[in-house]
Amino acid sequence: MRTTDVVVIGSGFGGLAAAKRLAKSKVETVLISATDEHLFQPLLYQVATGVLESEEIAPNIADVLASRDSVSVVRGYVTAVDAQNKVITYRTDAGVEELGYRSLVAAAGVAQGYFGHDEWADRTFSLKTLDDAVTLRAHLLDCFAQPAGEADAHTYVVVGAGATGVEIAGQIRELSTRHFTDVPAKVYLVEGADDVLPVYGGKLSTFARRTLERSGVEVLTGTVVTDISDGRVTVRSGADERVLESRTVVWSAGVQATGLAKVMADATGCATDRAGRLLVNDDLTVGDRDDVFAIGDMTSLKGYPGQSPVAMQQGRFVADVIRGKKPSGTEFVYLDKGSMAVVNRHNAVVDAPFGITLTGALGWITWLGVHLYYLVGFRNQAAAVASWFRSFVGRARPGFAQVVPASSTEVEDRSAA
Repeated sequence: MRTTDVVVIGSGFGGLAAAKRLAKSKVETVLISATDEHLFQPLLYQVATGVLESEEIAPNIADVLASRDSVSVVRGYVTAVDAQNKVITYRTDAGVEELGYRSLVAAAGVAQGYFGHDEWADRTFSLKTLDDAVTLRAHLLDCFAQPAGEADAHTYVVVGAGATGVEIAGQIRELSTRHFTDVPAKVYLVEGADDVLPVYGGKLSTFARRTLERSGVEVLTGTVVTDISDGRVTVRSGADERVLESRTVVWSAGVQATGLAKVMADATGCATDRAGRLLVNDDLTVGDRDDVFAIGDMTSLKGYPGQSPVAMQQGRFVADVIRGKKPSGTEFVYLDKGSMAVVNRHNAVVDAPFGITLTGALGWITWLGVHLYYLVGFRNQAAAVASWFRSFVGRARPGFAQVVPASSTEVEDRSAA
């Protein structure tokens, strides 16, 4: 059985940050990823709406880490953890393997949650993986190709008015107003809370809602989904019930831990929250183990948001503990550098430190700059700039060139599943 100093599970923001920091001290590290790519998840909605081509937000993880000689990348799925003997079991295309470790870092993210209605997963589109975005992109292009009289093909329901929901709703509406101008599009944004972007609140939420409504998005706040079936979405606001007929329901409300979180909990005795996320210790260790860490979206700690800056800071933190740059048992403290969300072209909201808030074009330019900075690799940055220019200054949608549209029959089958 092969052994290594550190095993990192997951190639997202947290796992990549940990691997890069460990490489600074030449710590032998094996990164196990379920996919070949490092996915820039905040831009999935731009792939889904044709703004970006898929490879622009998903560089090969082995290429990203190629210059780190102490880090090797394996594609596989971790199926078991023996914390006592410090061994993980993972599955690859070639079979089942075991790997011994000195320290373990789990950074596997979360899946979409449906509030107890798992059957809705087959009736909706989510945006958690690159495949999700590519599937939705083909579906949207097919819907816009349908005759204008097919109202359900041109009605879009987005559930959840967090950042992803606001961004995808704004972009779908913009497809109708700037790119498929001869096709009507009705977009509903459904949110159970009393406003969009509820974690922001105040003038940022008010600005986002007003901007969406001015663009033609119908915002339904204080509204919950009670049923999704046969191309019909039933929503309720107080005592009032309403049925929206649509072939496209994009679900961006709620998260659920992946199977790895349960594996980790069973192996370490770690408690979990209602979504199955690991209730990690203040130093990001798991259960009663001081050699097992968990970071990012698969964890719950002090109400920290499930965002990439948290995962990256946690990844660097645990790497520093492992390589002896921080004392074992040190408490992790998140440095909030702010958050942001795009509403539509030329409009974004930014909640920055020290009470600084930005809206409109200034917020949008700030959003572009920050996301460009964090895109991995010069090629990806250059390609993204070119695509943004073509989409936001011009009227092109470069990502749609990658699509072979599905037949309308396939779309109808999906919406009625």
